[in-house]
Amino acid sequence: MADDWWRSAAIYQVYVRSFADGDGDGTGDLAGVRARLSYLAELGVDAIWFTPWYRSPLADGGYDVADYRVIDPAFGTLAEAEKLIEEARDLGIRVIVDIVPNHVSDQHPWFQAALAAGPGSAERELFHFRPGRGPDGELPPNNWPSQFSGDTWTRVPDGEWYLHLFTAQQPDLNWAHPAVRQEHEDVLRFWFQRGAAGVRIDSAALVAKDPGLADAVDGDESGYVDRDELHDIYRAWRAIADEYDGVLIGELWVPDPERFARYLRPDELHTAFNFDFMSRAWDAAELRASIDNTLAYHAPVGAPATWVLCNHDVTRTVTRYGRADTRFDFAAKRFGTPTDLALGGRRARAAALLSLALPGAVYLYQGEELGLPEVEVARERIEDPMHFRSGGVDPGRDGCRVPLPWAAHGVSYGFGNTGEPWLPQPADWGTYAAEDQAADPTSMLSLYRTALLLRGSRPGFEGGELRWLSAPEGVLAFARGDGLVCVVNLGAAEPVQLPPHEAVLLASDALDDDGRLPGDTAVWLRTASAT
Repeated sequence: MADDWWRSAAIYQVYVRSFADGDGDGTGDLAGVRARLSYLAELGVDAIWFTPWYRSPLADGGYDVADYRVIDPAFGTLAEAEKLIEEARDLGIRVIVDIVPNHVSDQHPWFQAALAAGPGSAERELFHFRPGRGPDGELPPNNWPSQFSGDTWTRVPDGEWYLHLFTAQQPDLNWAHPAVRQEHEDVLRFWFQRGAAGVRIDSAALVAKDPGLADAVDGDESGYVDRDELHDIYRAWRAIADEYDGVLIGELWVPDPERFARYLRPDELHTAFNFDFMSRAWDAAELRASIDNTLAYHAPVGAPATWVLCNHDVTRTVTRYGRADTRFDFAAKRFGTPTDLALGGRRARAAALLSLALPGAVYLYQGEELGLPEVEVARERIEDPMHFRSGGVDPGRDGCRVPLPWAAHGVSYGFGNTGEPWLPQPADWGTYAAEDQAADPTSMLSLYRTALLLRGSRPGFEGGELRWLSAPEGVLAFARGDGLVCVVNLGAAEPVQLPPHEAVLLASDALDDDGRLPGDTAVWLRTASAT
């Protein structure tokens, strides 16, 4: 693979707790991942992104890190992680680790020392401790809203308050302090030296804060989102990554496309997640606008676009596309939303071919290749803090984190060999089993395997160019490279005639008897210009 592999890579996201359980305790682990590496190789991915596998109390699914240099004992050991990186590399798969720079766990030694040291101490300067407002300091220091529901300040027994944009168990770090910068640069080197090919940066736009912690006015988030100081931080990270030929990938929820692109300049991040595409409705005009905008604001900085349909925070694609409102919005998540899974599944298959045909890199969240739906987890089993901080209104993100079904039968459908998994699996979970889908040429898994094989082997998928073709309303059609055309019927009332072509390479579902493309179906065509 070329040194710029990341420009067109297919990257598979592993949420370790829910991928595969190697020791039978109900929690996914590195042993389980290592046993399934051949599955990922057969799927055809270029890299694996692991969500945090570090020591953590799991107050927020591992994004509350207590020690970046230690694998959580529930998952395994550092030696196992090193072995996994090596074994994956032998299969042609790179490993990307997750770094969470905005905050640490409240069990992190730094924060425990800050609590013990008291007001005015050097230890507290590593975080954002402040006296409260009001006559007795009983009010929070400012009015910043949470990235989850709920408060952003917690008062400690000595009267001071500390900032946490997420849960109270995730205190925000003070990135104006040189020790914070140095520690994270050392952590980057630690993982690059152990063979990691890249780093995914969680909440990358939130790290720097207004030194004065001024109140937000009319919802303005400039005190803690997308601050100019971030660019110096990521330039320093890029210099380290370049020492190891490593890649930096940002989780950037930045709505302004010009400011978003600034993070992708040649001396900063290599790529960033494209949340606009993931958030759009199943609508030809909306998706075309997102594709055009994405390619336009990546072009001036020479960065590749990224495409993703779902991740560990987002309603699964089959469920989202089977609802009346097919967009993704955290605020719209509610219990009991009606869903047509047959319709959602058909659209998800078409969306897979659409996203895999676009120029740039693509991210695939575990279980999407199986067509897994979102699970409505019983309230008494929910663990996600988003649910509790919303007062029980938001069902949270556990529904897309239910452990994978590998087999049609068994106590956990092949996820582990004994016991119940950490989140309950539905009674019909075995119908999505990977082992059965692998033997079915019409399955979602077979569709993804074939698509990834074609994507990685055919010249038409190379390069960053895309040329739109004329198409009826509700249909997207575009040409890529040498002799490749993708057509997606997102809503035409009748099946549509395909453009001239030499062969159908792959279709998400069957064409009609006249060779036309039905609704909610995508097709890849080889055209006459193919060599």
